[in-house]
Amino acid sequence: MTKFYEMTPCERRQCLIREGILTENDANTLESDIALDDTVANNLIENQIGQFALPLGVARGLIVNGKKYDIPMVVEEPSVVAAANNGARIFALNGGTTAQSPAQHTVLAEIVFDTFPDGLNNTIHCLQQHHDDIITCAAQAKPSILQRGGGLRKITIDTPGRFIKIVLTIDVQAAMGANIANTIAEAVAHLCEQWVHSDALTAILTNLAPEPTIATVTLKTETLATKNIPGERIAQKIVALSELATCDIDRAVTHNKGIMNGITSAVLATGNDTRAVEAGAHCYAARNHQYYPLAQWDMTNNLLHGRLEIPLQVGIVGGAIRSLPTARIAQKIGRYHSVQTYQNILASLGLAQNLAALRALVGPGIQKGHMALQARNLALTAGAHGDEIALTVQKMQSTAKDLASAQQILQEIRAARTIPTV
Repeated sequence: MTKFYEMTPCERRQCLIREGILTENDANTLESDIALDDTVANNLIENQIGQFALPLGVARGLIVNGKKYDIPMVVEEPSVVAAANNGARIFALNGGTTAQSPAQHTVLAEIVFDTFPDGLNNTIHCLQQHHDDIITCAAQAKPSILQRGGGLRKITIDTPGRFIKIVLTIDVQAAMGANIANTIAEAVAHLCEQWVHSDALTAILTNLAPEPTIATVTLKTETLATKNIPGERIAQKIVALSELATCDIDRAVTHNKGIMNGITSAVLATGNDTRAVEAGAHCYAARNHQYYPLAQWDMTNNLLHGRLEIPLQVGIVGGAIRSLPTARIAQKIGRYHSVQTYQNILASLGLAQNLAALRALVGPGIQKGHMALQARNLALTAGAHGDEIALTVQKMQSTAKDLASAQQILQEIRAARTIPTV
């Protein structure tokens, strides 16, 4: 009997129909709603039955280190791109951000032992004696990265708890680096096992980048003003919200989620690993054994200063980055010509996203702008098509922003169009 993973996407859909999980209409939708060549999609994921489309938008005019960038973003929430544009607009009025990322794009891999037949200290000493052999092994495991100017840069030995951990710092050049790091780690682990007479517990990269990217911005308070609130008062409230996030984990996690709204959307657009970036970011937020905000704001001499620190494990070559045509286009639009440039833009985008969210919170509130944009989604959910969408959204601005209202308005629009003319 053919196993599910051995089937074609069509055969998998038919299998799910037979099991009562899908209907024929469901299967037809999955078959027709495609953007990628089916062979590409089938080789990017296990058990593929269809494709899942999300809109690709662009945040415009974010100035980073004196250069203006347009940033492709993939997300289902309209207020995310709107907020990014708003933050970028305010930043542009103040000259933009200054950002700095690590000079070398490195990934950490760890090899862990939990049994030591020769004793803890003897095992550590043995591993230290084989320092040069580990370097040679890493070079042989992945010669291509060595040829591109990367490779193993540092070896450290640590003893967390009852374990011995060998940490390999690997320069992965322009790649995200997971496969490179894992290949080297497994090769080194196999060699170390022979020396210490024990099997390694694990050999794998860690998704925490060794160094963060830092973005900073200085804003004139008058550029923060809303229709009803002066800029200085907005700035003072932003500083207070920032301070709250340092002592209240409930605020900190939402503060950081807002930052990741922008960063994750821009990471997804290029085919990078959003889960790795988010895990690394939240781990960094808790690096001092308490969860802190990734971005902080303070005010001196009537100027608002923002600073964001975040590790960003991303790449611009390899894997899905090159396999997905839209990801290649996104990289072209963003002008991500180096990992460092991409990291600087991502951190600056996160800071802009944070500013826009905080300014909305202390000004008109999140829901006013959010629900105005959400009206589009409600119109689509109600079944609006073509110019019905804009008409429904327009009429919803003066009603409750809920699905029932959208459905009622759509019915009225369609009814009016069916009235015969005399």
